[in-house]
Amino acid sequence: MAGVSINELPESILLEVFMHLPARQLLLNCRPVCSLWRDIIDLVTLWKRKCLREGFVTEDWDQPVADWKYLREDMTSWQIDSNGGDHWKVERLPGPHGTEFPDSKVKKYFVTSYEMCLKSQLIDLKAEGYWEELLDTFRPDIVVKDWFAARADCGCTYHIRVQLASADYIILASFEPPPVTIHQWNDARWTEVSHTFSDYPPGVRHILFQHGGKDTQFWAGWYGPRVTNSSIVISHKMTRNPAPSTAHP
Repeated sequence: MAGVSINELPESILLEVFMHLPARQLLLNCRPVCSLWRDIIDLVTLWKRKCLREGFVTEDWDQPVADWKYLREDMTSWQIDSNGGDHWKVERLPGPHGTEFPDSKVKKYFVTSYEMCLKSQLIDLKAEGYWEELLDTFRPDIVVKDWFAARADCGCTYHIRVQLASADYIILASFEPPPVTIHQWNDARWTEVSHTFSDYPPGVRHILFQHGGKDTQFWAGWYGPRVTNSSIVISHKMTRNPAPSTAHP
């Protein structure tokens, strides 16, 4: 009997197959294969069913969802640098022994395990639409924010590092405060970390954002710091005078 191509299967069968694949694999590996796979993977039905199947929403969910795919995005936008213990995981707020986030629009957080978990994003400023004159002459403030919290019943250590880099990845400015250790039996309060890069050297073309941590009890599972609502904003403000137009990186 001649072999059958997977694309000859009914779309309903392909949809069922895709239902059981991780979101990251669907978006990064499967979606670019062909237009048929792309169209099926873009179906609202697929992502709504995945959200229901994997516990991100319940059958009685009555809130409007603009993009079910975004609700189920998980780690798609992140580079996993360290995946220790039982690895990174996504949980819904407030989580076990947790508290609600100050912004009710935030519904999920990333949580770490008993060995170091770090994830990062590398932002290409020119690809995001920021031109060289703006970056080198005016050098607008770059505002970085992150939020972290511990479980009330477990201690943890939180890490963050943000670096401004040149086109060839030479580090021009860095924000890397000492790790924050939270002791066991804490209030599980969410804490904001904020830093503003200003008056940095000309030549910045990339921003590397990395955060994570681990628990201090070495407990199996997900007892390390929780992180969410990270942001990097290129501000319209400057805390310095513009550099001369002849400035060079």
